Amino acid sequence: PANPFISFNLVVVWSFHFFSHYFGAFFVCISDRPKLAENYTEDTWLKLRDAVGAIQNSTSIKYNLEELYQAVENLCSYKVSPTLYKQLRQVCEDHVQAQIHQCFVLDIKPTESLDNLSFLKRMNRCWQDHCRQTIMIRSIFLFLDRTYVLQNSLLPSIWDTGLELFRTHIVSDSGVQKRTVEGLLEQIELERNGETIDRSLLRSLLGMLSDLQVYKDSFEERFLCETNRLYAAEGQRLMQDRDVPEYLHHVARRLEEENDRIVSYLDQSTQKPLICCVEKQLLGEHLTAMLQKGLSTLLDEYRVTELALLYQLFSKVKGGLPTLLQFWRDYIKSFGGEIVCTPEKDKDMVQELLDFKDKMDNVVQSCFARNESFINAMKEAFETFINKRPNKPAELIAKYVDSKLRAGNKEATEEELERILDKIMIIFRFIHGKDVFEAFYKKDLAKRLLVGKSASVDAEKSMLSKLKHECGAAFTSKLEGMFKDMELSKDIMIQYKQYMQNQSEPSNIELTVNILTMGYWPSYTPMEVHLPSEMVKLQEVFKLFYLGKHSGRKLQWQPTLGHAVLKAEFKEGKKELQVSLFQTLVVLMFNEGEDFSMEEIRTATGIEEGELKRTLQSLACGKARVLNKNPRGKDVEDGDRFNFNNDFKHKLFRIKINQIQMKETVEEQVSTTERVFQDRQYQIDAAVVRIMKMRKTLSHNLLVSELYNQLKFPVKPGDLKKRIESLIDREYMERDKETPNQYHYVA
Repeated sequence: PANPFISFNLVVVWSFHFFSHYFGAFFVCISDRPKLAENYTEDTWLKLRDAVGAIQNSTSIKYNLEELYQAVENLCSYKVSPTLYKQLRQVCEDHVQAQIHQCFVLDIKPTESLDNLSFLKRMNRCWQDHCRQTIMIRSIFLFLDRTYVLQNSLLPSIWDTGLELFRTHIVSDSGVQKRTVEGLLEQIELERNGETIDRSLLRSLLGMLSDLQVYKDSFEERFLCETNRLYAAEGQRLMQDRDVPEYLHHVARRLEEENDRIVSYLDQSTQKPLICCVEKQLLGEHLTAMLQKGLSTLLDEYRVTELALLYQLFSKVKGGLPTLLQFWRDYIKSFGGEIVCTPEKDKDMVQELLDFKDKMDNVVQSCFARNESFINAMKEAFETFINKRPNKPAELIAKYVDSKLRAGNKEATEEELERILDKIMIIFRFIHGKDVFEAFYKKDLAKRLLVGKSASVDAEKSMLSKLKHECGAAFTSKLEGMFKDMELSKDIMIQYKQYMQNQSEPSNIELTVNILTMGYWPSYTPMEVHLPSEMVKLQEVFKLFYLGKHSGRKLQWQPTLGHAVLKAEFKEGKKELQVSLFQTLVVLMFNEGEDFSMEEIRTATGIEEGELKRTLQSLACGKARVLNKNPRGKDVEDGDRFNFNNDFKHKLFRIKINQIQMKETVEEQVSTTERVFQDRQYQIDAAVVRIMKMRKTLSHNLLVSELYNQLKFPVKPGDLKKRIESLIDREYMERDKETPNQYHYVA
């Protein structure tokens, strides 16, 4: 080079920066003067030898580094490069062999008191010195390295030669290697047990093993073996001693510590096998035990942080998420099954199901990363447990909707009510017997519409729209017909009022009639009562008006659904009473007399005994007591007498006297369920005939398969067989004479 001194300095500075973390001692001896050309002066050789001697003794160099570099260049120019390289290697090898005896052979004897940490520090110092001296020698012999060595591809560079000699004579020595690796493992174990160690020392020594290309064989295999043994024992012990949340945090902390070790001093190639080892021993070996011990508790207590950590850790292990998925599914089935199959919980079943669904949704969203498999497993589990108890959940969901849509429900705003209905529809989707829901929902809807107890027409239509979207137009056709009847009734009443204005004798009683299409509405048991002559006359007038517009129709009056507003006079003044038709008939009797027995009232009104007792109880024992009962009491008995309460007082002008609602009896519930069952039989019959008419001939198994595809409610194979037999008896189809399992359609 034009300026070898500058080049030398750059090389020295770079080399010291790159290899500052290595250790060792390296002394080069050149004892014999090489054969030089005749014109090579003795003074030049003496300078080179003195400089090398200074490097050997780690003392200051007397000569200018540029002159030393030039001396090497001159030697190479005189064609003595092979001899120079060979002698340099031999001198280095002799020195390294001397070093192992001087620095290590004595220290690895059992009689020596040098502990492992001191041994590691000496090893590190030796390595650092070796690196430093090798860099200096390479800098002086740089010309040789860049010319002769570079041109001969089979020859290692001066730096690689230094590494090879150190590896061959020091690190590969069985005693030195064994003690070095044991010392490193001991330090790592101390750190794992919570003690502080010199990480820079481990980083330097492990870097040495990596540079010498013995890291994997000499250290990594033993390190992973020890790690496996440590965490296998730790996993077994802590699974017994700690609860699952604490154990999960411990595993997360251990994984974080091991990742930190990789960053701090371990080789990057160790990361994957090390982390796999920790995950296998602390997680993989205890997947089932952890879930059996703690998943239910975590979900019951809604431990969001620990559940998220559980999912995160299980996702790292082979088979972790499938195992968690199965336990998650089983938990939902078990917890939900307890809600559904416990009759004592029927009162709060739907609310508990909604709360449980919200909770599980939040777990999937917040803890399970919205994993599609977990969402599907949750849906499957809900569908399974909610249908373990046929019909009852559907019935209770219908009643829950009724409680939310009924007037007087001030629990929620319109927006909140809409959200509640959306949540109910999610639960509704899981039900197989949707026709049971329809039967009870229709019965409750009728009450709300006819008695005017619907909280919001918009909410009612919104619910109807949701049901139509979920189940189709056929499912809601009758429900929509009920709303149409109410709207048509309003139009009819406008026409009726115009009709009454044209009558010669207009009535002072305002009549409102709802015309109901019998096929749309629930069936009501007719009850004959004794109406006042004024009401009977109004009925006849309306009947004449309606049949005049719609000939051929038949009107059947339903007094059980009627209500009225009465004007009453008390000492306090005039009031208006909003009452049912039965209450109206009872109160009007006191225009004719002051005191009546229950039997007299029953004879005069014709009201059935049970209904009459509830009516009298609402008038004489409720909050608004317009009648006095003698003797006093909360219940009405056969011998009780009643008189008008002229002293009645109330702050409102119009007072609504609620009828004592008869709780739905078991018989009514059974009746509704039986109607559903009967409808199902009709649907099965129709489906069988429809399929056979199209296919003409079909085997039993194919027919049953087709039926399952068409029917939208759960049905047992035995029930299908009964309906098929019934159709054969009624000659809609017949068995094949040769193959009894084959059916033919009979036209």
